[in-house]
Amino acid sequence: MNKYYTVISAVGAVLLLIGAMLQITKLFFAPYVYIVGAVMFAYVQVMSGYEGRNIVIRRLRRQQVIGAMLLVVAGVMMILWHRNEWVACLSIAAVLELYTAFRIPQEEEREKKQ
Repeated sequence: MNKYYTVISAVGAVLLLIGAMLQITKLFFAPYVYIVGAVMFAYVQVMSGYEGRNIVIRRLRRQQVIGAMLLVVAGVMMILWHRNEWVACLSIAAVLELYTAFRIPQEEEREKKQ
């Protein structure tokens, strides 16, 4: 992964967290902070692809990209709907991202051993 991707991903994750925390306090600019972070994080997730032939890793990568897109959708929901529906979308995205964050390295190690 490119070193710039690591920085973009880290800054995006911090903005995601700050935006979600500010959204709880109902600040008017909170959704915009969140959406900038979500787009940065999703960009890195989409651009860091997998070129191998392992079907399990390819499936996990698709789940990871879906999770990243759901993060962006949650930001759009924050802007359009002024209630708390975005929490459900964010929760689903967090579960997908967390699952793939543990499983992809595990599968890559298994692939190296074979």
